[in-house]
Amino acid sequence: MRERRIAPASMPVSELAVHAACHALERSGLSAADIDCFIVATVTPDFTFPATACIVSAKLGAVGKAAFDIEIACSGFVYGLAIVAGLVRTGIYQRVMLIGAEKLSSITDLSDRNTAILFGDGAGAAIFERSEANSFLGCALGSDGSSPELLYVPAGGTAEPLDFKAIANRRNFLKMQGREVFRQAVNKMVESSIESLAQANLVPEDVAYLIPHQANKRIIDAAAKQLGLPSERVLANIDRYGNTSAASIPILLSEVWEEGRLHDGDVLLFSGFGGGLSWGSVVWRWTAA
Repeated sequence: MRERRIAPASMPVSELAVHAACHALERSGLSAADIDCFIVATVTPDFTFPATACIVSAKLGAVGKAAFDIEIACSGFVYGLAIVAGLVRTGIYQRVMLIGAEKLSSITDLSDRNTAILFGDGAGAAIFERSEANSFLGCALGSDGSSPELLYVPAGGTAEPLDFKAIANRRNFLKMQGREVFRQAVNKMVESSIESLAQANLVPEDVAYLIPHQANKRIIDAAAKQLGLPSERVLANIDRYGNTSAASIPILLSEVWEEGRLHDGDVLLFSGFGGGLSWGSVVWRWTAA
């Protein structure tokens, strides 16, 4: 990692989300009023409640629209893809905006060498619209909550309420057991990728690009190697942003779109792993606008 972005201490994550949302709306030629539902994937919300998505939709001038958050950490955008597909394909909504937004600097302990160098702030947004084209091809999601201490923030919830002692012991910051997370991340990303491709009657050779969560370059490389994907089909920008949790995939997708690297009919494989522990992969066929 050569660079990371750190938001000002006074900036709530909703501001990052709004910025990404406005960017997506501008590119699409739509207004916030054209969006039927707003979903924000984040583990660093403005408040415990209400949902940050409610605040984002209000700041965008879309009061009255459906809005909710997804709190599944680094898997947030992948889980969100499955949720969006269900909402749109069943006809519940015509258009849904999915935002991944994180201010991980707010929960990162700069004195902890295991985590301080890894995490950054950022947001990305995508708009999904009902179409006759079949884009959502396959999905495999999973979780294992038996060992939350592998990657979590100990204090601040009902299991360990935040108090002076917890703050003194820095229990309000992110904790991670990196070696075990690394091992499980590679295995689960590969397993879920193969399962989601099988649902679509596809194999790794059919994938135009693997767009993985940007947690660790070694995790990405190891998963790609097991899938047999050459480096030119594996996208990464972790060197410039660090790990931005639920924001990493939409940020990467935005950059690839800007570069003109996506073509009509391309098969995209999204895959992520994070706190929960949680993981998932989605196979998506890109449809040019």
